[in-house]
Amino acid sequence: MATVQTIVEPFRPYNSTCGYCKSNRNTNFQSASLQAYHMSCSVYQRMIDRGWRRSGLFCYKPDLKRSCCPQYTIRLDATEFEASKSQRKLINRWNRFVFGGDSGAGEDTAISRPRKGKGSSNEPQFVLEDAIHASENALNDPAHVFEVTLEPSSYSDEKFALFQSYEKHIHKNPGKISEDFKRFLVETPLQREPIPYPSTPPAHLPSHYGSYHQLYRLDGRLVAVGVIDILPGCVSSVYFMWEKEYEKLSLGKLSALREISLAKEFHDAGVPQLKHLYMGYYIYTCQKMKYKGEYSPSFLADPEDFTWHPLPACQRELDRFRYACFAHPEHSLEGPPPSLGIEPPPKIPEKNLSHVRYFIGTREDPSRVVPVTKSKYWKNQMSREGLLYVVEHLGVDLSQDVLFLP
Repeated sequence: MATVQTIVEPFRPYNSTCGYCKSNRNTNFQSASLQAYHMSCSVYQRMIDRGWRRSGLFCYKPDLKRSCCPQYTIRLDATEFEASKSQRKLINRWNRFVFGGDSGAGEDTAISRPRKGKGSSNEPQFVLEDAIHASENALNDPAHVFEVTLEPSSYSDEKFALFQSYEKHIHKNPGKISEDFKRFLVETPLQREPIPYPSTPPAHLPSHYGSYHQLYRLDGRLVAVGVIDILPGCVSSVYFMWEKEYEKLSLGKLSALREISLAKEFHDAGVPQLKHLYMGYYIYTCQKMKYKGEYSPSFLADPEDFTWHPLPACQRELDRFRYACFAHPEHSLEGPPPSLGIEPPPKIPEKNLSHVRYFIGTREDPSRVVPVTKSKYWKNQMSREGLLYVVEHLGVDLSQDVLFLP
């Protein structure tokens, strides 16, 4: 199989108002950004491991030092996850609703397996995958028919109608048009690549890495959609939207548990590296984002060397510092951001850029590339600085696996 090429257009950093603290000043800074037209899933996995994130085709890396609300990449190890009592109750409440139409009253209907082994208690063992899928396999004439399916990200009027309803009733943001939905939640640069299962996987697991919509249907009606990327090392949660009338059933929290289960199921199907759920960014100062810390064991990526650190230890540092460096605590910063200015262009020795390439070909001739420092575009200050920002924050090694558009 031919190697999937990654083709991107680099941009300079920018700043904007902050949607987390609702600042009316441009206090939210990005270190670098790019438009991705074609991207391998392995390249994007390496990008998110360095703090990047995509929104449609647009990829960005927050500047944690300069921003009012630093954004730390958070991931959970699905193979070590143990549901809390409240999370077990949430799943059982949903199952009870599907089985009997009861939205909250009555006893929990636990889905579990007997504990095995010497010294085990009589208490049944809660198994996340069994509990999550129980409502899809309900027998004995359940009150509702619940179905969850995965399909490659695509547009439909049904999905768009749900998006409009969610934006109107949950975010109080009416008037969204179909192009907004397509640009934000349908378009993707990720190219589908086969998942290397060692044997035939369960039928509900997809055959390829890529961008997906997870559709939640109740009695045939689309009531929620999860937007996820399935990558070589993780399930990456992008967005989730639901019908407001089911708000009390906590579909958002239920979807997180389902995505944890999905990552675990990939791992158990023989893809050992795919065992994490990435939940985007953890923002310690934003109350709405703190729910991501309720799933354990979670880890935050260090903003400087990108090593992973247990969330409880990180929270202790975030209690003390606005900007916390977990690998090098002496780099942590208190108080407001030091400057409202954009980070100056990085200085990267030209010898380190010898294998970083501009793509100057066409679809008919995709092989035409040139080292960036040998290109006429290198002489243009705006082009050169935009490229340097992106190379600095991708890292030189990863940048060598990317083709840049001038």
